[in-house]
Amino acid sequence: MSEGFRVAYFPGCTLKTDARDFESSALAVARALGIEVAELSRWNCCGTVYSLDAVNLMPRLASVHNLIRAEEEGFSEIMTLCSMCYNTLKQTNNLFTSKNNGLAAINDFLCLKPGYSGRVKIYHFLEFLREKIRPEQVKNLVVSPLDGVAVAPYYGCLLLRPKEIAIDDPEKPEILTPILSALGAKVIDFPLNNECCGAYQTAMHQEAVVRRTYRIINSAQSEGADMIAVSCPLCHYNLSALQGLVRSTHPGLKAMPILYFTEVMARAMGLDYRTGVRVIPQDVAAAEARLRPSPNDPGREAVK
Repeated sequence: MSEGFRVAYFPGCTLKTDARDFESSALAVARALGIEVAELSRWNCCGTVYSLDAVNLMPRLASVHNLIRAEEEGFSEIMTLCSMCYNTLKQTNNLFTSKNNGLAAINDFLCLKPGYSGRVKIYHFLEFLREKIRPEQVKNLVVSPLDGVAVAPYYGCLLLRPKEIAIDDPEKPEILTPILSALGAKVIDFPLNNECCGAYQTAMHQEAVVRRTYRIINSAQSEGADMIAVSCPLCHYNLSALQGLVRSTHPGLKAMPILYFTEVMARAMGLDYRTGVRVIPQDVAAAEARLRPSPNDPGREAVK
């Protein structure tokens, strides 16, 4: 185990429901690396993604409440796993601290004394790993190396845009490369690794998201990827759950396993993390099963 760190953790809503394997695998990895993750004793939904309008501050109160709670509990840093939560918390903090009288306005509105300072630093888990953990520390914990399995990191848009909150170069992200390489993976850099998956349009214009999903998976597959590693629950849903619809119109596309990057890490480290709540297409589950499993991997439920 590495030298310990303690950080506040904001899970957000989806990590407690549909993305429980994401949370479970991340917490298992954090423990193995000596990171003490302290979930906020009270938290509320971040409010998901806001517009870039910097005039109206009031819709962002939900995010501010979480930052205030982190500060009240004695933390100067807060970490999240969900790309949407990261984007929302980071933009909100930047807006209030950069806008003239932004902090004063929100503290007056909430009747806060002494008020939120704006000094809480927001991390995505990937950022935290990059700044606090060396790749060799990850490599030293690997018990089931990927042995050249071709993994394509997919970043999507919310970790990279707008540029003020980007955790990496928006045009050429590579923050996942050292981690995946330490696991023994062959890292696949594919052209559409930073393209939006369609996000919430899946609820209203699913056909448009299916088209985007095809382009992204086909791009990774064309470069030789065996799996795609993601960091966003919505990206995971669109790329995984919609594959049946994608292949109904593109039968030549092979089933592509979609895993959270923390799942890839946990498997290589031999960590038990499965919650058994995630449902994925049957052929995607079969494709995933052909990859090297974690010694403690009990499998998952699959649907046709």
